[in-house]
Amino acid sequence: MRAHLDGQRVCGHRTHAGKSRAGLLIGAAVLLAECPSNTTTAQAQSALPPVTVEAPAQRPKPVRASDQTSRRTQAAARQRNRNPAPAAPTLSERAAADAAAQQAAKLGYRAMPSATTLRSGASPLNTSQAVNVVPEQVLKDQLPRNIDDALINVSGVTQTNTLAGSQDAVIRRGFGDNRDGSIMRNGMPLVQGRSLNAAVESVEVLKGPASLLYGIMDPGGIVNTISKRPELYQHGSVTLLGSAFNASKTGADGLLDVTGPIGDQGLAYRFIGYGVSEDYWRNFGRHREMLIAPSLAWYGQDTTVQLNYEHREFIYPFDRGTAFNPVTKAPLAVPATRRLDEPFNNTWGTSDLMQASVEHRFNQDWKLYAGYSYNTETFSANQLRITGIDFTTGRETRSNDGTGSSLSNVSYGTSYISGSFWLGDMRNDVVFGGDGQYRTIYRDTLIRQTTPAFNVYNPVYGLIGPGTTASNSDSAQTDKLGQWSLFVQDTLHLTERFALVGGARYMDYEQIAGRGKPFNTNTNVSQDKVLPLGGAIFKLTDQISLYASYTQSLKPNSTIAPIGVVIDSNIAPEEGVSYEAGVKFDLNKRISGTLALYDLDKKNVQTTKTNSAGNVELHTVGRAHSRGVELDVTGRLTDSWALIGSYGYTDARVTASEDATLLGRKLQNVALNTASLYLVYDFGTALPGQLRLGGGARYVGDRPGDSTNTFFLPSYVVADIFATYETRYQDTPVIYQFNVKNLFDTVYYPSAVNNLNVAIGDARRISLSATVKF
Repeated sequence: MRAHLDGQRVCGHRTHAGKSRAGLLIGAAVLLAECPSNTTTAQAQSALPPVTVEAPAQRPKPVRASDQTSRRTQAAARQRNRNPAPAAPTLSERAAADAAAQQAAKLGYRAMPSATTLRSGASPLNTSQAVNVVPEQVLKDQLPRNIDDALINVSGVTQTNTLAGSQDAVIRRGFGDNRDGSIMRNGMPLVQGRSLNAAVESVEVLKGPASLLYGIMDPGGIVNTISKRPELYQHGSVTLLGSAFNASKTGADGLLDVTGPIGDQGLAYRFIGYGVSEDYWRNFGRHREMLIAPSLAWYGQDTTVQLNYEHREFIYPFDRGTAFNPVTKAPLAVPATRRLDEPFNNTWGTSDLMQASVEHRFNQDWKLYAGYSYNTETFSANQLRITGIDFTTGRETRSNDGTGSSLSNVSYGTSYISGSFWLGDMRNDVVFGGDGQYRTIYRDTLIRQTTPAFNVYNPVYGLIGPGTTASNSDSAQTDKLGQWSLFVQDTLHLTERFALVGGARYMDYEQIAGRGKPFNTNTNVSQDKVLPLGGAIFKLTDQISLYASYTQSLKPNSTIAPIGVVIDSNIAPEEGVSYEAGVKFDLNKRISGTLALYDLDKKNVQTTKTNSAGNVELHTVGRAHSRGVELDVTGRLTDSWALIGSYGYTDARVTASEDATLLGRKLQNVALNTASLYLVYDFGTALPGQLRLGGGARYVGDRPGDSTNTFFLPSYVVADIFATYETRYQDTPVIYQFNVKNLFDTVYYPSAVNNLNVAIGDARRISLSATVKF
């Protein structure tokens, strides 16, 4: 890291680096001394050593001109011996000064995507696809509880089937599902159910088909979570948080985050420890979670090495929510807090993530990146599955189900080279490389057991226990996917303002899926494919660019369920084709955003149909189409005001199907309109400490609750507020933060599996935390 201070305005002071290393050190020291101590992490956590430069001694009397030169030379030599030049800044000092310079941008919601998202360090203005970022400071301010919650800040994103709150499940541009392979950590895939935790710094979304860079994928795009990294200056923090849904539903969180150098040769460490224990907001349930995340990094002159590990243990309610009356289309007439299952409905397990990466810069134009990731999760779950409700009498039928010894893992490696070269007068920005992954999703024991009926209007809990009867025909659910690929992308700058983008991926993949004891293979696919990409970029100015792109995605058809036929290589994979155009802006390095228009078509969608003989037939003639407009803006409006906002219009429908009940229907859980706006006001140094106030709301329009559109989830608006105050207690920086999520205690329904499984959004939650920095 280097402290880029020359000519930049930081904390209200314009600094000018000296022409020597001594000048740089003095400038860094002045920066940290003059800026208000509570405005930056680096200032609160690290102080540069004082620097004293003695003035030359005064001469007692004038000298003759003939002796002046020689005497000056002798005096200067003596002075240098008495006052040696200040030592060059250390890596830690430079890192602290650099962090101080960057902190103001973070408070202003400044957002730049990670190099891992686009496989290069290209500016968003020089790319032909939309990339939306939820910056680090937004996560700190809003305190999202899962990835769905964080992505309320991004246009065109809605929730889908979260498997009773146990899985990340987000729809982007009309497409997406849980376990669809679209959730990443540092550009490498995850299989763990929940990806957002205390080790995540920011979240990024690459919109549209991303198969050129990421392989097998739904066409909506990928979500990349970025890890917190070790830093080369010593600092840390401890946070304690108390929360309450109401007077009796309380909880507590604790977070330790400490980082710093090991020696003085560029080696650094970071350790994050987190724990939470809180009551569930409905009438029973408990959420407990523990995370430890150590990491190491080495920052050499041309090489950076990163090693990170996360171990997580969890237990949380397995809650399918409520039900909607198929006649009245209204939710079940019971309090939102009333659960329809039993207190033993929980999911519990552990996850582990190990990642390593190396980045080496050959010269100012070319660099190499290589990364490896291994992620695994084991879990078990108990659930009472609702099979029917008499909405008049309240009689509910349930199946006492469960999952035992579920194991998922993914092993992934990638390596690519990125750089620039000139072809005549035209610059080429190139990235080329390869990747491979092997992913397994396995559920060993599936419990299926009948149980007595239950009355939702007069519930009596605790009369039954978890199911124990295993169903051999449903057990051993297995989905194994392997892929190996080569890819290349070139941005050809025809002029200083105009560039063409082209690329291709060659992909070879195989997939086996099925279930049952003994095992029945229902999918056995082995294919290869070439996927192209094309685009154009025209920079109106250095701060505004127009772009257009053509992209494709591919995902093999597969099923674990018996459908009377084995899906093999004769059955075409799902393919997505997208046309996109828009404008990107990055105004004065303060506020950035994207306005995008897209048209996305997905063909070979798998459907089944029962023929006249009563047999189930597989068809891949299904087709779905999504088109829309998206606007995303984030950054600083003034020195005091920051914002993050979005609007999305998504028209997603089935355009071809042999099932007449699906033709023309809107895609499930996709809202036609979504919007969000959050504003923050920073009082700066007007008060003894630093006060920041913020709040905003998100809107999600009505959405189909099932694939045939027999009922719709109503639209909703949810508001949040927060306040932070940073001060000092005996020279120790302390931050107090107050958050209210769902300020007006709105009852809303973010997603549905069917009318008997409709998720309910969290009730109002109030939290107060104190963070001590050191």
